[in-house]
Amino acid sequence: MSTTPAAAPVAPLTTRDAELLIDSARRAAEAAGVTVSVTVLDAGGHLLAFRRDDRAVLISGETSTRKAYTALQLDAPTADLVDLVKPDGPFHSLPTALDKPLLFIAGGIPVHRDGRLIGAIGVGGGAPEQDHGFATAALAALAR
Repeated sequence: MSTTPAAAPVAPLTTRDAELLIDSARRAAEAAGVTVSVTVLDAGGHLLAFRRDDRAVLISGETSTRKAYTALQLDAPTADLVDLVKPDGPFHSLPTALDKPLLFIAGGIPVHRDGRLIGAIGVGGGAPEQDHGFATAALAALAR
C-alpha cells in the first residue's frame, strides 16, 4: 500500500475562465490594432470557447484552434516548438507523421493551474509574435 498522499484536485478550466481568456486576448489585440480569432480548449482538447473578430481573416479561426491543440498536446508554447520541426530539427517529421491538427506557429500556450495542465489558448490573425503576446496577456489576466 502506498503511503504517498494523493495529489489535491485542481479546479478545471471553466467557461468563465475561457471567456476571461478570450476577452483579455482580444483586448490586447485591439490595443495593437490587430483583428484575431481566439480558441480555448479544456484539458481533454474539447472546445470550451471560440471567438473570431468580424474583420479577422477567415483562416485565423483554424490557426487559433490548431495552435491551442498543439500547445495542449505537447504541453508547451508553440513559440518554443518552431525550431524543433524545421528540416534540421529533431522533430522535423512530427507535423506530417501524425494525423492530428498540429500547427507549429507562435500563438498557442498551455494553461496550467497549480502546476497541472488544464487547457490551452490559441490566437491567430496577427504576426506569430503578436499572437503569442496576446495569448500571454490573456494568461496574465487569468492569473490575477
